[in-house]
Amino acid sequence: MKHGKGYQKVAEIYAPCKGETIEEVVKAVKQGSTARETKFDETVEVAARLNVDPRQSDQMVRGTVVLPHGTGKKVRVVVVGKGEKLKEAEASGADTVGSEDVIEKIKGGWLDFDAMVATPDMMGEVGKLGKLLGPRGLMPNPKSGTVTFDVTKAVRDLKAGKIEFRVDKGGNVHAPVGKASFEDGMLSENIRTFLAELVRLRPASAKGGYIKSLTVSTTMGPGIKLDVPAVTAALKG
Repeated sequence: MKHGKGYQKVAEIYAPCKGETIEEVVKAVKQGSTARETKFDETVEVAARLNVDPRQSDQMVRGTVVLPHGTGKKVRVVVVGKGEKLKEAEASGADTVGSEDVIEKIKGGWLDFDAMVATPDMMGEVGKLGKLLGPRGLMPNPKSGTVTFDVTKAVRDLKAGKIEFRVDKGGNVHAPVGKASFEDGMLSENIRTFLAELVRLRPASAKGGYIKSLTVSTTMGPGIKLDVPAVTAALKG
């Protein structure tokens, strides 16, 4: 596959980077984004290839983490609940709150939100939206903290930069960790926070090396590899 001049220019910037530290990679990624003169603020993403078999239930890697500096994206949160919980949701900054009215609105095709929080007593009705919300990754889930009576914490975490990640069928995990416009230290800390949680979630049944590869990239740019042994050792230190 032949790449354009912009892509090749970034690849040349990446070439000297050995990927031994997160800071080194972040600096190269930001230089690459600037060199291409992208007309929008690119998202920075970390991709990890894990040595697990997602077909085995005891090797499914799934989690959430609140990035210390957020993702750089304004998250629109809808809360489905009853009574006082709706007042709590409004006070905590939810963009849309409601009960059956919101559910009917979604059934009608409204999906103008990025995350949904639902109280447990509403899941009987919310569950009927599975075919609409599931494929879009919007279905509330107890494991991700979005099915809860503590709507205040759920909304604030989402607004603050809480991300959800899970391993796919190929053993890969992808996570947004900020924007190219972020300061170097902010991106580095976000990446470190995500990787620390990923390492913490290593299944007990996983054999051998857990992380096969780590790559950092921007929306339109090539990936740059992190030195897995060096980076994971630094996380433990």
